[in-house]
Formats: sequence, C-alpha cells, structure tokens
Amino acid sequence: MSLWTAAEAAAATGGQAQGDWAVDGVSIDTRTIAKGDLFVALQAARDGHDFVAQALQKGAGAAMVTHVPEGVAPDAPLLIVPDVLAALEDLGRAGRARTQAKVVAITGSVGKTSTKDMARVALAGQGAVHAAEASYNNHWGVPLTLARMPADTDFAIIEIGMSNPGEIAPLSRMARPHVAMITTVAPAHLQAFGAIEGIAREKGSIFQGLQPIGTAVIPEDLPVTQILRDCADEAGAILVGFGEHGAAKLMRAQVKDGRLDCHARIQGETVIFALPTTGKHFAMNAAGVLAALAAAGADLKAAAKAICDWQPPKGRGAVEELGGIRLIDDAFNANPASLAAGLATLAGLPGDRRVAILGDMLELGDDEIAMHRAVADDPAMGQVDLVHSAGPLMRHLHDTLPPAKRGLWAENATDLAAELPHLVQAGDVVLVKGSKSSRISTVVDAMRARAAQEKE
Repeated sequence: MSLWTAAEAAAATGGQAQGDWAVDGVSIDTRTIAKGDLFVALQAARDGHDFVAQALQKGAGAAMVTHVPEGVAPDAPLLIVPDVLAALEDLGRAGRARTQAKVVAITGSVGKTSTKDMARVALAGQGAVHAAEASYNNHWGVPLTLARMPADTDFAIIEIGMSNPGEIAPLSRMARPHVAMITTVAPAHLQAFGAIEGIAREKGSIFQGLQPIGTAVIPEDLPVTQILRDCADEAGAILVGFGEHGAAKLMRAQVKDGRLDCHARIQGETVIFALPTTGKHFAMNAAGVLAALAAAGADLKAAAKAICDWQPPKGRGAVEELGGIRLIDDAFNANPASLAAGLATLAGLPGDRRVAILGDMLELGDDEIAMHRAVADDPAMGQVDLVHSAGPLMRHLHDTLPPAKRGLWAENATDLAAELPHLVQAGDVVLVKGSKSSRISTVVDAMRARAAQEKE
C-alpha cells in the first residue's frame, strides 16, 4: 500500500499532479532520499528545485515543486503547488486527519529527542508506531513527520521545538495530539524570550493543540510549574504531573553497574524498569513518558518492560568506551539545566578521574556570563576532578573554578582538541558538553580518531 498516490497528494495540497504516480515516503534531502520517495523541493539554505533532477535520477517517485525545474522533463512525475512549504503543511494535516492513531506530542527545553526515542522504544509490540526522525521538530520537521505517517499507524510520537515565540502552538494544532508532554523548562533561547516565564508560556502553548479532553503531562517541582498548570487548565486538559512528586512519581533511581534501577508509581500503579545511563534526568523523563503512553491507551506494564531497551542517542549522553576512556558524548547542545544533568551523569560513573570538557552555552541572554560562572557551584562539581573548557563564555567558568579543578582553556574547540594528549588519559571518565555551534564535538572527534589509531 502506497503512502500517497498522485490523486491523494493533489487533493491534500490543492496542487496539480503530473502523471499517475504513487510514493512510499517523503524526503527533503537528496543525500538520503530512497527509491519511491516524494521529493519536497523546499527553499532553505539552497533552493530544493535545483536538486529535483538529481532526486528523480536517484529513483524518487515524484517531486513537489512550484514549477518544472530546469533539466527536468515537462512530463516528469510532479506535484505542482503555489508554495512548497505550505503544501507540505497541508500534506501533513491530511496525513494526520486520515489516521486513527493516538498521538503524543513532546516538547521541552532539554531532552525532547531522547524522550521521543524513549516513547518509541517503550511502545514496541503495541502496534504500528510512527515517530519523528532525529530532531525533526520545527516548522518543516513536524509537517514532514506527519506527511510520512502511514494511515494504519496505531501510535505516533511527534517532537515539537521552538527558538522564537509563537512557534509551538501552530505545530501542536497541526499534530492534534491526544497527549502532550513537557520534559522541562530551562534557560534556553533567552535572547528571544527575555525570561524563563516566557519560555514556560511558550512550552505550555503545546496544550492549545490537544484533542478535546486531552492529557497534559508536566514536570512537577519547577519554579514555573504553576504556569504550565495554568496553560493546561486553559486548554481544558487532564493534568498529570511527573517527577519526585505528582501522579507519575519516580520513587527510586539507583545507580548500579553503570545503569539506573528505577521504581515509579504511575497513576497508582507501581512499575520497575532499568535504563542504561546514570543520569537521573533520564529516569525522570521515563516516568513522564510512561504516564503519557498510559494516557494514550498503551499498556503500562508492557511499556515499562520495553523502555529498558532504550539507548541514549549519539551526542546526547550516550556512554562509550574509547581506548581505556569512558566517554559521555553530550556535545549536541547545552544550557544550564542540561549541563547540570550531564555533570550529574559524570558524577555517577566510576573512574580514576572525572573530567569535564565544556564548550560555551549559547543564546542565554543578558545573564550568560553569570550562568557560566554559576556552573562552578553545581552540586556535582564536588565529584569532578578536572574541567577543561573552550570559548569566551566558558573562560568565566575557568576563572571561577578552584585551581585544583582548573584544566586547560582555549579560545575555541579546535585549539582545545589540539591539546588532546594533555586533556585525558586512560582510566578517565569524560563528559564532553556544549552548544552545537561551540563545536565542542571537535574534541569528541579527536578522541575517536586517536582511539582508532591505537587499535591499528
């Protein structure tokens, strides 16, 4: 059964189909396009129309365009629309409308992607599950995920993100979730919001898209939890809190052999599960995920059993062994909350030395210097032996640290990576963490390259 026929796609978008084609997937990238995909010629850093010919040569079943691009046959299989992004949104809405799936939407300042992956894994064996790829959570990622959803999906997990005010509610209305979960609210994108209360209101706007009598799953114990409650109440949602208090309560998360043994009480029912990490924030989010899936009609006990198969994704806290060094690769993003979680994970792992390698946390607004200095006072710092850092903002942390913990500082990540022999040694447990654009992942790349050389 095809994902979309020419007639269905034309009806969904109001476009004009050339040819009687059918497609099995939807793609926006010729580098990863599969045979039989509908290629969507979005205009981003480059105009997707420049790649239509290549997409068709690679076996795309059709292309969504505003005109017949240069080098493409006039009778090629196309869907011609006035605006490609608007048509993708329409295709996403149609994909959502034709399914009877229970939809769970997830947002939050930290942990959206890992929580979405937890939910997908936890639903194993409970029907056909559709989830967003990677971090497809923005103005094109959400409609693309919905457009890719098969009509016979039983559960859908949609990740929704934001960088500016007013972005979450329209995407939630597009997804029309039965359950919406907020992982946490933390200082991130403060330049756009000014204060954490503004971030909380934006995150809480995910509830505006809930189906009637939908469920809002929110973190308890935050300074802004009441704002999230108010947003849920305004949407008429059933409220479920998770964390150390609430209807989804994490009762225990004990580190044992590099794993977390967890007990949680979800809506009056006790469940036991294990996670391959020492980061307690993952256990907190797991309790929220199990509550969200139960609210969506999944079997709670089966979900708790299946969630044990979840693995932290690469670059988001996954632990790996590299030439006698245990690496926590968390170099994808950073803000004060996620950095605190990363340091807690580091503190929970045994090793000869615990070493943090940190890049700048960006988009934190006027208080960014104070936020970097404050990392020195993080409770987990008591178990960290050495801190290396890169970037002008991390210089403020470097200068604040006591001399015994003060490692190397460099102007940028490339310069720090060049000092790798002086950063880590066999027996170390190492956290690498920073905003993506700090490029602190360069240090991770250097560590992997050195480990590969030593194997040869």
